[in-house]
Amino acid sequence: MKVVVLGAGVVGTAAAYYLASDGHEVTVVDRHSRAGRGTSQSNAGLVSPGDATAWASPAAFRTFLQALWNHDLGIKVRLRFDPYFLAWSLRFVRQCTVARLRANSKVKLRLALYSRHCINALSVDTGIHYDERKKGILYFFRSQKSLDTGTDNYRYLAEHGLPIEIIDRDRLIELEPGLAAAKEKIAGGVYSPIDQTGDSSHFVEKLAVYAAENLGVRFLYGTTVEGLDIEGDRVRAVVTSSGPVAAGAVVIAMGPESGLLGRRYGVDLPVYPVKGYTATVPLEDENEGPTMGGVDEDQRIAYSRLGNRLRLASTAEFTGFDRTFQPRDFAAMFKTGKELFPGAFDEKKAELWAGLRPMMPSSVPVIGQARYKNLYLDTGHGHVGWTMACGSGKFLADLVAGRKTEIDPQGLVYRN
Repeated sequence: MKVVVLGAGVVGTAAAYYLASDGHEVTVVDRHSRAGRGTSQSNAGLVSPGDATAWASPAAFRTFLQALWNHDLGIKVRLRFDPYFLAWSLRFVRQCTVARLRANSKVKLRLALYSRHCINALSVDTGIHYDERKKGILYFFRSQKSLDTGTDNYRYLAEHGLPIEIIDRDRLIELEPGLAAAKEKIAGGVYSPIDQTGDSSHFVEKLAVYAAENLGVRFLYGTTVEGLDIEGDRVRAVVTSSGPVAAGAVVIAMGPESGLLGRRYGVDLPVYPVKGYTATVPLEDENEGPTMGGVDEDQRIAYSRLGNRLRLASTAEFTGFDRTFQPRDFAAMFKTGKELFPGAFDEKKAELWAGLRPMMPSSVPVIGQARYKNLYLDTGHGHVGWTMACGSGKFLADLVAGRKTEIDPQGLVYRN
């Protein structure tokens, strides 16, 4: 079957790989000049089942309200007239209960654990490497109070299959000597040994090349999706800036733009863009800096070691589709980075970036058939698209093939 995948980010490219591996004739359409130039270009670098806790929670609701006037928080809300954001916010608020937090986190964890298995199997099968490190990830807290309250969500994930170790500062420094200079600033944390790190941009670029050369996937770069040609209950073709592309099936994997396209055709897809910022900086000495990924939970700063580079990431900013940034947007990130790893990097050498995460109110991505018999979704992965991409792609390929999925589909399969 001819399958057209809309979007060549890590989610769309992974879906194309698995669909082509099933024998489908796959075409990928993307407006950028090569794969992984949108949301997948830069992120925290964490492949992190340990970060499977849903965003929507009673605590997040309070922070969300505070962010309306306090712009010094990790979450920033820029008030503006945006009916779509208002509708999204109301749905988000409905997810901010303990019951929904638990249910959504359980679904995210199931997919994240599966996806970690898929990416590692894919790496073995294709020989693709992407500055990966499989040493685990540390989630740490600066005060005993935040440690005591912050570990509750991790304990819940542990009850549902995530191996973790609750650690004090001595054990933390034993695991990550790179944090020795900041030891007195840290109370303790959570160590997730199966988590890992890697460069999503390197991964998706190499996977696109592999899929094209070995599986016959056709990539139409520099091509804008203008709409869908629909007849009855099926999509006949994708209308693009380069002309129509005939399709036996279409997969929407356009990241934050997915909702814009979907709602034009009656698909209830509440994906909203949430801006995040990253800085990638060379290490002055490769013996300095972290040896694994980590998250400073109190400062809401994540980091990873990518070869001889340090990646810093922070902020969830609700500002529509604005991708612009100013040097001041990275000030808190660099301040924290210098506290944790003094002397490890020179911020003047940093490559700065801002991109949009495709966020669902529930934090759970949507995968599967939507409204039309041959229209599929693989989108809404939020801040863990890199973590969930391969599992989502394999899950989608099973749905398209009519096979039983390898994991429980409950809570994942799209319902319009």
